Amino acid sequence: MSDQQIIVTVSGVDKVGIVAKFTTVLAEYEVNIEDIKQTLMQGHFVMFLLGNIEKSKYSFKEIKEALMETGKELGMEVWVQRKEIVDNMHII
Repeated sequence: MSDQQIIVTVSGVDKVGIVAKFTTVLAEYEVNIEDIKQTLMQGHFVMFLLGNIEKSKYSFKEIKEALMETGKELGMEVWVQRKEIVDNMHII
């Protein structure tokens, strides 16, 4: 299952609409949000999101590019990784 899951990390200065923008993109790309956590650390916004791309007609690359572009528009740092890769990094 983890080969169909992605982890999205967003970081940057807090502003209105960050979660809305990213979740809208995920909905447009047919990504199911399985878990989401966000926090503010001294005005710095951080969000971790677990998504499932199993039912999306879009490729991982297309989804990643759309999220990266959204980050650029908002002035945020964005990392998009397959959960499988992240899981395997902890095994090594």
